[in-house]
Amino acid sequence: MTESYDLITMGRIGVDIYPLQTGVSLARVETFGKFLGGSAANVAVAAARLGRRSAVISRTGEDPFGEFLHQALRDFGVDDRWVTPVAAYPTPVTFCEIFPPDDFPLYFYRRPKAPDLEIHVEELDREAIAGARIFWVTGTGLCEEPSRGATLAALEARAESAGPTVFDLDWRPMFWGGEGGASGDGGATGAAARATARPYYEAALRHATVAVGNVDEAEVATGLRDPKACAQALLDMGVELAVVKQGPKGVLAVHRDGRVAEVPPTPVEVVNGLGAGDSFGGALCHGLLSGWELEPMMRYANAAGAIVASRLACSSAMPTREEVEAFLAGG
Repeated sequence: MTESYDLITMGRIGVDIYPLQTGVSLARVETFGKFLGGSAANVAVAAARLGRRSAVISRTGEDPFGEFLHQALRDFGVDDRWVTPVAAYPTPVTFCEIFPPDDFPLYFYRRPKAPDLEIHVEELDREAIAGARIFWVTGTGLCEEPSRGATLAALEARAESAGPTVFDLDWRPMFWGGEGGASGDGGATGAAARATARPYYEAALRHATVAVGNVDEAEVATGLRDPKACAQALLDMGVELAVVKQGPKGVLAVHRDGRVAEVPPTPVEVVNGLGAGDSFGGALCHGLLSGWELEPMMRYANAAGAIVASRLACSSAMPTREEVEAFLAGG
């Protein structure tokens, strides 16, 4: 019997290569830092930093960058037993540009295919997935087979679980043939890419109890952009709790039982906004595990996200409980 985890995440992992200079393009950057990255990995790290026992299901290349990711996970206290190598594909790397306060372009190098999309159904530890107090999957995991089938199978394994099952809407249009990909369908995300993704998002939501994402991500699942309408549509699609992040307008959380919390953003001087959402996610899991009411849970998650936004890196910037509590206290 596998020991139960507070949180198991499943999805993207890779190496973030971040410039050590801000306000300049990659063409002019002279030095970089190397960090653990990928939304599923970052959420697991964020929860571990808050004292939770976490693990991640993903895959890397069979290369030195893959070795780096294993060591980084272990250093952060995240169980890496379900992170396995794929000899055929290199470990993905992601570059970003940093133009505070709100422009952080990402450049994904995940071709010909990212190893984290090579998760197979037969490799899943269904007992561990079912036994985790929280299980977290992402929209990226649905973009290609065999990861798509494995993600949906993992969600099905949660059918008898009493704990939350979280679907992070995690929209990356270039992984679906949108802008930056093959469709050339225009717009920030591309209508054709959204239309391709929506049936799979709907399938995932049928097995989830919590949905979390920003307005763009919620639109992929619901076809709507008004935050309150998005939240209601997500509830109608089967979840018990819908969390819609609204950027400078804060966050909206709506529960099926009628509870609502709308919390303003936490003011902070932004250094790098990337990773703030993953820190929010890890803190959200911490709040769910702690049994908090919606408003304090959203305030705590907002604070955790703000702390990361005020720092350069993602994974290594994830705050501890003491740091979040001091931040909330104005310390």
